[in-house]
Amino acid sequence: MSTFTTKQVKRLGFLVRIGLTDEEADHLKNDLNVIADSISKIQELDTKDVPPTTNPVPLKAHLRDDTAATPLTLKEALSGAPKTSDGQFVAPRILGSE
Repeated sequence: MSTFTTKQVKRLGFLVRIGLTDEEADHLKNDLNVIADSISKIQELDTKDVPPTTNPVPLKAHLRDDTAATPLTLKEALSGAPKTSDGQFVAPRILGSE
């Protein structure tokens, strides 16, 4: 059974540059202990006869053929835009004047 201490969790927080309060570290300590215990239980399983796999469900990539197509004209591309200017989309300013 793994037992992370609050001090260890605060140290981990320091190493990854996350400031943790004592309450946060205590909460994370409990979560990390649950995760570590789950990993320990999984590691106890006998998996020597289980073949390695990347995905238990066989998947097939459904990709379309890469064929050349005629691109949209400028008029077609801009046809759905609410506002355009000089062949470009016009969007409202979201940043200041800097």
